[in-house]
Amino acid sequence: MRARSLWCGLVCALLCWGNAQAEVQELRQARALITLQGTAPVQSSVELPYHWDRRHPGLAGAATFEIDFGPPAASAKSYAIYIPRLGNAYEIWLNGNLLEKNGDLTKFNGGDYAKVPRFVPVATDLLRPSNRLLIHVRTDVGRRGGLAAPVMGPDEEVRRLYSSDYNWRATGTLVVVVLSFMVGMVALALWFTQTDPARAYRAVRDPMYLLGGLAELFWTVRVSDVLIENPPLSWPAWGMVTVMMTGGWLTCMGSFCVRVAGWSELRPAVWFNRMTWTLFAMGPPLIAWALVFASPHVLTAWYGAYALTFTCFIGFFSWRALRNATPSHRVVAAALFVNVLVGLRDWFVFRISPSYADNTLLRYSSVLFGLALAYIVITRFREVSTQARDLMNNLSSRISQKERELGQTYRQVEQLAREQERVSERTRILRDMHDGVGAHLSAAIRQLQSGKASTDDVLQTLRYTLDQLKLSIDAMHLLPGDISSLLANLRYRLEPRFAASDIELQWVVGSLEPVAHMEANAMRQLQFMVFEALSNVLQHSQATTLAIEAEMAGTGVCLRVVDNGRGFDAAAVPRRGLLSMRERASAIGVAIAIESRPGRTAVEIRIP
Repeated sequence: MRARSLWCGLVCALLCWGNAQAEVQELRQARALITLQGTAPVQSSVELPYHWDRRHPGLAGAATFEIDFGPPAASAKSYAIYIPRLGNAYEIWLNGNLLEKNGDLTKFNGGDYAKVPRFVPVATDLLRPSNRLLIHVRTDVGRRGGLAAPVMGPDEEVRRLYSSDYNWRATGTLVVVVLSFMVGMVALALWFTQTDPARAYRAVRDPMYLLGGLAELFWTVRVSDVLIENPPLSWPAWGMVTVMMTGGWLTCMGSFCVRVAGWSELRPAVWFNRMTWTLFAMGPPLIAWALVFASPHVLTAWYGAYALTFTCFIGFFSWRALRNATPSHRVVAAALFVNVLVGLRDWFVFRISPSYADNTLLRYSSVLFGLALAYIVITRFREVSTQARDLMNNLSSRISQKERELGQTYRQVEQLAREQERVSERTRILRDMHDGVGAHLSAAIRQLQSGKASTDDVLQTLRYTLDQLKLSIDAMHLLPGDISSLLANLRYRLEPRFAASDIELQWVVGSLEPVAHMEANAMRQLQFMVFEALSNVLQHSQATTLAIEAEMAGTGVCLRVVDNGRGFDAAAVPRRGLLSMRERASAIGVAIAIESRPGRTAVEIRIP
């Protein structure tokens, strides 16, 4: 049952299609009045299509075609006429009524309206039992002028035929133009921006992108001619431009294929390049000869030479691609093979055969080159991305290794620094004990050995020795820059000694901010300087009052030790203690000033 239903549906569809075709009339018989430039009109019966360049090569002229047809085969709400190709300029009349006009019939080499099919609506009230279609055309030399067989019928059926032909010829061409332009601009941008980083002294660009970009732009101009009815240049100048664009596309695309294969130095490829560039250089004079002097066979031979050159090259190119080649080489070889076959077909159809309304296929097969170029760009991008990823992974592993080595080295350096710090601290302690404690113990021993010192003198020397030892230990815990804590520690250690010596201690220390540059070693040196000044008061000044003063002076600290003792000659050669104070002050970058007279001695230390 289901099979019977399918057969019935198929039969109905075939009958409907047959009826639709029967309603559409293709008008092939016409009477033509042909007027060649410089000759009298000649009338004859012709069968359409009428290809002007084949029947009257190298001549311009005009023609009027009278086509008689009967009433439509079936009644319809509206009718239309579809003409695949006519022109270069034309007028269409039906029963004495003008249906459509494009271009000036009297102005040769003007606008070209023969590039796209024409759709002409026909009102039903214009149709009669006996109808006459009158078509006037103006034809130029080498512009494929003439008239294809008109198609008459119901609007819906005729529009379907017209839309298919228009989309194939015009809409598809627009897509090819846009795609070729975009691919060409991208290729030129890649050529301009992508340079070889290994050649730092000058920019080295890949000529493959330049050749591919130029080829696509040449083809953009050539194919867009289909959409330009009024070109920017008059004929035949515009015809020379479009034909040269074809030659430029063929030449650059051939060199592009050679570059993709890496055959720049291969002898067959070198000869192929020389041949294509020679043909391109010969193009302008040959094209001018063909179009200006009405010799279309010259242009046919020029295209044929290109076809023969590419036919010979494609065999070698494809054979090498199949044997041993990169994927990019094989993709381009496939595109080249298809385009050569399609190009040979177009060359035969448009330059040899009498065919008139056929469409070129090369404009569509050329898209394969754009796709091949896109494939090459994507493949290279993936390769570069893979290399960059591997490089990043390798770099990351090397960085991790270097970080581990650096960390190990840092730990070793840190350990050495701590060891050096411990050694420096031991050295300082030993030096302080030698200069301070050791010196006082030696003095006590000499006092005892001399037998002249009293017990009180020896005891006082030993007490100084003990104070020095305690201060050396305190110096290990001094806070960097904290002058207040340093003075407070000295007061704590020495105030009992001042009281035992009947010396009144006056403490005039204000609020002191930490001094940033006074690190631990500088604080120890400053402690020794202040201790030396206080020791001199205890041992030599015979003072009754001692003042310790400290205040902020600008951004620094001013520290003074003032007593009311007997004084001394500050201009005399300094003794060992004063000389040591000056050396330590110079070492830590502080200024020391000493002034003394009977009743007042002041030691001032300025810490910037």
